[in-house]
Amino acid sequence: MSLSQGAVCLSCPGAVELGILLPHLAGVIVEEVAVAAGLLLVMARARAPEAACPKCGTVSGRVHSRYSRRLADAAIGGRQVEILLAVRRFFCPAPGCRRRTFAEQIDGLTVRYARKTPLLAGVLGSIAVALAGRAGSRLAAGLGAPASRQVMLRLVMAVPDPEAASPRVLGVDDFAIRRGQHYGTLLIDCETGGPLDLLQGRDAQPLADWLAAHPGVEVICRDRSGSFADGARTGAPQAVQVADRFHLWQNLAKAVEKCAAAHRGCLAEPAPEAAGDPVPPAGTAGETAPEPAGKFADRTRRNHTLVHGLRAEGRGLREIARHLSWGLHTVQRYDRAATWQELVDGRWKAPRASKLDPFKPYLDQHAGQAHGSFTRLFREIRDLGYDGSYSVVRNYPGQIRPARTPLPQAPPTVRDVTNWLTRRPDSLTGDEKPRLKAILDRCPELLTASDQVRAFAGMLTELTGQDLPQWIADASDAGLPGISSFAKGLKQDLDAVTNGLTMPWSSGPVEGRVNHIKMIKRQMFGRAGLPLLRKRVLLTARS
Repeated sequence: MSLSQGAVCLSCPGAVELGILLPHLAGVIVEEVAVAAGLLLVMARARAPEAACPKCGTVSGRVHSRYSRRLADAAIGGRQVEILLAVRRFFCPAPGCRRRTFAEQIDGLTVRYARKTPLLAGVLGSIAVALAGRAGSRLAAGLGAPASRQVMLRLVMAVPDPEAASPRVLGVDDFAIRRGQHYGTLLIDCETGGPLDLLQGRDAQPLADWLAAHPGVEVICRDRSGSFADGARTGAPQAVQVADRFHLWQNLAKAVEKCAAAHRGCLAEPAPEAAGDPVPPAGTAGETAPEPAGKFADRTRRNHTLVHGLRAEGRGLREIARHLSWGLHTVQRYDRAATWQELVDGRWKAPRASKLDPFKPYLDQHAGQAHGSFTRLFREIRDLGYDGSYSVVRNYPGQIRPARTPLPQAPPTVRDVTNWLTRRPDSLTGDEKPRLKAILDRCPELLTASDQVRAFAGMLTELTGQDLPQWIADASDAGLPGISSFAKGLKQDLDAVTNGLTMPWSSGPVEGRVNHIKMIKRQMFGRAGLPLLRKRVLLTARS
């Protein structure tokens, strides 16, 4: 075998055979290698004098004709490689063979109708599986094997699905193909964590059809979706259904949030009664307007008292808004109302604008530098364009506020209390424990809710599902908003919930695989349809 580049022979003592360096070229004789414009052109011909008919297997050495075949190959030394292969067409000598002639194929180098060598096709296929279309095309171009995004996608879809046996423990969950519009169903083997299939939609029928085609499933881990329950019951009636513990705890947390929202008035420290609240104006002689009542009126009175109390301490509106996590306009509305009844009756009007308004931020910023000299501040803002009087500057509350003391803790939100009630008690911080205890001391309903949450958490962590009927009865009788409805809803799926609180199986591996799907979706900018998404999920899975 000779290997040359132009007229220069490439040889040296102890040279390694080309078939070892480039094993896919072991079946050819390289006659010449040329370099032009960054392209490495390899001219070669088959080494074997004969070839076997692909139809009958008969070996033939009788040449019918010859032609050239151009193949793209993997890059060598950073250069793009093309192989110009001299191909022979042989007569088939077998009298009964239906093929009169056939073209020779070289193992490891050629495939019928292919314009790429198997080596290059494998490299591009691996890139396509990892990165798909545009990203894969960019990487392939950088590696000296350019390919369009359509080629990369075809290579992905041409890869056969990995073989997977029917699982014993099946995990089922839905995922978003396009959130709010299109969804799919993910199936995995809970014992290995590997994905099995991605189905269109999240209805019962696709799951039932898949289960009917894959018998042998003994356990089905799912969320509390009714469609998955119906599909599992139809496709595998013998399988045991297990409601996932994560989704059970998630549903309980939402129920606790509803309960905390219903007792929002118990979350803040009791505010002292506002002294000297103005009496609403009389409607007629000898009569007074009735005091506004109801939840809205009570909340308005509490918030009005809170805002005006902080303003009396000299707090700014933006500071109060940040402290209470309210909108600035909300704080302004409470601040401008002289009485809380105005907010309830809808009689509040915005005050007139002041000439000082554009300069108030400047006064707030430089108040500490004035050392009590309002004259200096007045001169500074007058140079900036202020044309009002000195008395307005002197009386501006922002300049005469007392020394600030640290703000008291803001009242906890409903989400804060929900978080405290649904977390492990030992994970609460030293500041959160006394605040939660104070709330539970003030609100017997939330104390009962806390007891119910701890009891359910004990069943969930210790897998004591046999206690579930008693817990449902106690929670239903407690009459707590959200929690009682949650307990009654468990009766509709009692067997699966009991299995979830008793058996060791859960949908944790399914949730991890859903994260894998999200990663692949982001990598393709959310543009992949279900067939491509399914193929990449199955091919890139790592159990």
